[in-house]
Amino acid sequence: MSVPLLKIGVVLSTMAMITNWMSQTLPSLVGLNTTKLTAERAGYPDRSTGVLPANPEESWQVYSSAQDSEGRCVCTVVAPQQSMCSRDARTKQLRQLLEKVQNMTQSIQVLDQRTQRDLQYVEKMEVQLRGLETKFRQVEENHKQNIAKQYKAIKSKMEEIRPLIPVLEEYKADAKLVLQFKEEVQNLTSVLSELQEEMGAYDYEELHNRVSGLEERLRACMQKLACGKLTGISDPVTIKTSGSRFGSWMTDPAAPEGDTRVWYMDGYHNNRFVREYKSMADFMTTDNFTSHRLPHPWSGTGQVVYNGSIYFNKFQSHIIIKFDFKTSAISKSRQLDNAGYNNMYHYAWGGHSDIDLMVDEGGLWAVYATNQNAGNIVISKLNPSTLQIIKSWTTNHPKRSAGEAFMICGTLYVTNGYSGGTKVYYAYSTNSSTYEYIDIAFQNKYSHISMLDYNPRDRALYAWNNGHQVLYNVTLFHVISSQEL
Repeated sequence: MSVPLLKIGVVLSTMAMITNWMSQTLPSLVGLNTTKLTAERAGYPDRSTGVLPANPEESWQVYSSAQDSEGRCVCTVVAPQQSMCSRDARTKQLRQLLEKVQNMTQSIQVLDQRTQRDLQYVEKMEVQLRGLETKFRQVEENHKQNIAKQYKAIKSKMEEIRPLIPVLEEYKADAKLVLQFKEEVQNLTSVLSELQEEMGAYDYEELHNRVSGLEERLRACMQKLACGKLTGISDPVTIKTSGSRFGSWMTDPAAPEGDTRVWYMDGYHNNRFVREYKSMADFMTTDNFTSHRLPHPWSGTGQVVYNGSIYFNKFQSHIIIKFDFKTSAISKSRQLDNAGYNNMYHYAWGGHSDIDLMVDEGGLWAVYATNQNAGNIVISKLNPSTLQIIKSWTTNHPKRSAGEAFMICGTLYVTNGYSGGTKVYYAYSTNSSTYEYIDIAFQNKYSHISMLDYNPRDRALYAWNNGHQVLYNVTLFHVISSQEL
C-alpha cells in the first residue's frame, strides 16, 4: 500500500473514532436517556448509534454517518429548544463545564506565553554567558601574554643592570678612599688646633710633610676624576641656527680662564675665513664677529682650536697646518705620511673628511686611514708644537663606515651613522690598545651630523647638525684604585 493511501486510511479511522465517541459520550454527559432512534426516521441506513429521550424536544438529538460524498466523516447534533435548556439544571452544568474549559484554556495560554518569554530570557542569558566565557578566556590569555612580556622586560633590565654590579663595588671602594681622606683631614685639623694651643709641641716638619703628601694625593685623585669611560650622552641643546648644512664650530679647551671665544667655520672646502666671537653669549645673541683669513682653504670639518692656534687639513692634501691667531701666520706645517685625502677615506657622509683633528685631556690627535691599514682607522698622537707623530694605533674599523668620531681620555668613540637614528657603538682605547662594541644612545635631532668633537674643558660634545650648532653633555665613569694614588 502506498504512503498517501495509508495516510487517508489513518484519517478516516480517526474520524470514525471521534464520531463514535461523540454519539456515545456527549448525550450521557448532558443527561440524555438511551432510547434508540430508528434509522428510518432519520432517512439514513442503520450504520450509526443514536439515542433519543422520550420527548425529543427536551433533549439532544444525535445523528451520525460514516462519510459523505467526499469521503469525510459527518456527525449531526440537534440541540433542544432554548426555552427548555434555560430551565434545565444540566444546561447550567454544561455551561459551568465550558467556562472551566475556557478558563483552563486561558491559563494554558498565559502559561505558554510566560514559558516562551522565560525561554527567550534563558536564550539571551545563554548568549551573554557564552560571551562572558569568551571574554574571560581572552583576559586569561592576555594576562599570560602580559606576564610573559613583563618577565622578558624584567629579564632584559636585569641583563643591563648586571654589568653595573662590579661598578658599584668599585664605587664603594672609592667611597671608602674618600672617607679615609676626610678622616686624615680631620686629624690634621685637630692637630693644627692643638698646635695653635701648644707651639712647638708637635714636629712642624712632620706636619708639613703630611699636609704636602695629602695635597699630592688629592691632586692625583682630581686628575683621575677628570678622565673616565663614556657611559651616556645627554639630549642636545641647540645654541644657534646658522650657516650651511656642513661646518664646524668650537672653543679653545686650553684657553686661559675667562677666555670664552667661539670659533666658527662654515662649509667643508674652498673656504678660508674663520669667524671669532667674543663669547658664547655673543655667538648666541648677536652676529658681531672678527674674521680671520687663513693662508689656505681647509678640507673637511675636522679643524680644532688649541692653545691659541687653529689646526686644519690643507685642501686636497695630507698636510696639517698650525695657524697662530695672534701673529696671523703659519707657525708649523707637516705632512701626515700615508694618510688618505681628497675623499679617499672620508667619513660616511663624505665632505673631504679624510683627516679629523681632535683634542682631549691628553692633547692633540689625528684620526685618518691609510692604504697600509686597508682603509681602516688610524689614530696618531701629535706633538702640538712640531706636529710630529708621537705614537700611532691601527684599528679594525673602516673609516668609510664611521658616521663621526671623537676622542675622550685617550679613547676613540665612533658613531654608526650621521643621519636618522644614530648611536655610539665602537670604542678603541689607546691606553690598552683594545676595542669594544658599545651601545650609547645619541639623539640626532636635525638628521645630519657633519662635525662632532669633544671639549675636555667644557666636558661637552660640539656638533654641527644640518645648519644647527648643538651641544651635548657627556657622562663619564671614573674608577680610582688606592694603588694609583
